[in-house]
Amino acid sequence: MATSAPAVDLAVIGAGVAGCSLAAALRQRGWAGSLTLLEIGRGPGGRTATRHSRRDPGLALNHGAPLFNITAQPEPQLLAPLRRGGWIAPFSGAMHSLDGTGQLGAALPDPLSSGTLWQGQPQMDDLCRGLLAQAQQPAPVRLHSSTLVRALEPLSDGQGWRLLGREGQPLLECRWLVLSGTLLAHPRCQAVFGWPEVPLQQAAAQLGEPQLLEAASALAAIDAQASSNLLLSLSETGAAAWRQQPWRLLQFTAAAQQRWGIRRVSLQAMAGGRWGVVVESSAAFAERHLQVYGSRSSAAQLLGAAPAPEAEVRVIEALDQAVQEALGLSTAGAERQLMRWGAAFPKAPGLPPELSLCPDSRIGFCGDAIGGLGFGRVEGALRSAEALAEQLLPLLQASA
Repeated sequence: MATSAPAVDLAVIGAGVAGCSLAAALRQRGWAGSLTLLEIGRGPGGRTATRHSRRDPGLALNHGAPLFNITAQPEPQLLAPLRRGGWIAPFSGAMHSLDGTGQLGAALPDPLSSGTLWQGQPQMDDLCRGLLAQAQQPAPVRLHSSTLVRALEPLSDGQGWRLLGREGQPLLECRWLVLSGTLLAHPRCQAVFGWPEVPLQQAAAQLGEPQLLEAASALAAIDAQASSNLLLSLSETGAAAWRQQPWRLLQFTAAAQQRWGIRRVSLQAMAGGRWGVVVESSAAFAERHLQVYGSRSSAAQLLGAAPAPEAEVRVIEALDQAVQEALGLSTAGAERQLMRWGAAFPKAPGLPPELSLCPDSRIGFCGDAIGGLGFGRVEGALRSAEALAEQLLPLLQASA
């Protein structure tokens, strides 16, 4: 990537729903400046990502959110073009619950599954791919995947930012910067990856701008719930009993979570008659295994978090045994992987919306950790990105 200043008008760190929505919302409003997204994962999606494999073209597992919901009107403006383009479709799978005795019941009232339900079409990561497709006019948006931003440096003239990579190498310079996630703003990066500082806090201290200092402090204080997800890929034969289940999304009651350590299970059809099963752990289970990452995760491959193979096997076996006991279904012959989401569900109150843009520091924030409607969900990511685009647009135009 180019390193001359300024390389781009706007850089967005993170190509999950919020980052891709911000790009689409700005283009929807006619902004044609240069825009680059930098994503640590292998492609867009974030927590609506889909696990694919170069070795196994038929594998497609939605290992984060299996659906998303919209709970209030008017809906985000970005949804209509996503529907027209066929990037999303109504979620049509049946939902049931499981109680602590193993009995099936009706779906539970849940903030994640109330209102109007949608899914990416055909996979969840197509939600972000559709948003990026919207963002290519009136000017293209560039996406740099598998890219770790390790540090943020304010430019000496105060007119933008320099982004540095894992080895301290310059990645990009930009007039404006947006963080669409909390990794670079939260102390968990120190505990998990051994970083000596929190990048945003270090940059805010260097600048000394009061609003950014307040925003950095608020982001660092956000607590979040983790989730350890077991991914199972079943052959057509091995999936026979699973296919006969009356549900495609199964919620576990509080008693069931306490008994089996599972929050919900989703069934997903794949190519060639295969089926995927995603077992999402309870918060308590994930808390007990916070330091255990999947060996194929971005944390292990890009952030230098050393996987612990024996611990990973124990977590996989514990979740595998639990789901078999809870449902009375066999996972024999399944391919198994672990995906650990360190901050799957942020806890309220989140970042106050009035701190989502710090114009004197030329930095903004969006995502489901921004307080307000949809907090902690895809809806919040969509709405916070549209709100930030409205605020950011005149400043981007003025600085062009």
